[in-house]
Amino acid sequence: QVQLLETGGGSVQTGGSLRLSCAASGFTPSVYSSYCMGWFRQAPGKEREGVATVYPNGRATYYATSVNGRFTISRDNAKNTVYLQMNSLKPEDTATYYCAAKRDAFCYEFSGYNYWGQGTQVSVSS
Repeated sequence: QVQLLETGGGSVQTGGSLRLSCAASGFTPSVYSSYCMGWFRQAPGKEREGVATVYPNGRATYYATSVNGRFTISRDNAKNTVYLQMNSLKPEDTATYYCAAKRDAFCYEFSGYNYWGQGTQVSVSS
C-alpha cells in the first residue's frame, strides 16, 4: 500500500524559510524512481494548486510562477523522499502543503497525480 507522509511544516515570519519532506512507503526505490513527484497546496477557501514537480531522475523540475525563484524541489530516490525548500516566504504562501505522485511522461503537468499525502500546515505571518 502506497503512503506519502509529509513533515516539516510550521509557522514562520515573512522572509523566513522552511523545508518540507515527503517520505514514500510501499514503493521499492527502483519503482519510486519511476514516479513523478509533486508538491501542491491549498489555502483556506481556495482551490488546491500545483506548486512544483520533479521528474524521476531529479534533474528536471517545474514551478508555479508564484513560487519560481523562491522554492526548490528535489528528490532522493535512494530514500524514497522528495523535498521542498521554501525561502523568502510570504503570507500568501500560507496553506496546507501536500505531496503527490504519479507515473506519467508529463511530470510538469499538475493534473493526474493519483497518490496523495495527508498534508502539512505552513503558516507565514507578516
